[in-house]
Amino acid sequence: QVQLAESGGGLMQVGGSLKLSCAASGLTFTDYAMAWFRQTPGKEREFVAAINWSGGSIYYADSVKGRFTASRDNAQKTVYLETTRLKPEDAATYYCGARKGLVVRDPGEFDYWGRGTQVTVSS
Repeated sequence: QVQLAESGGGLMQVGGSLKLSCAASGLTFTDYAMAWFRQTPGKEREFVAAINWSGGSIYYADSVKGRFTASRDNAQKTVYLETTRLKPEDAATYYCGARKGLVVRDPGEFDYWGRGTQVTVSS
């Protein structure tokens, strides 16, 4: 049974930082590209960052480029999203997804999802 478990969300002031984690189990982690998406009520799930199986290729949404950093630890089966210089528009529920094979940005192409971790940004 595949499980993805996000953690690390919380309340942060504008300009602050949070490090999100997503621990995977029940899958061969190195077979999967991993990605972070975010979603607010009434909106579609939005691509944030994606990382290929080795961590050698990483892609970001323009809205977070230069502020967020994705990484993965294959030995720990964990993917991370370091968020810095948070803005009010970064507030959302953040989800990690796993996709067997290549990195994509379409949430509909992902095989597994976690339940999300909430990020709140106060001004």
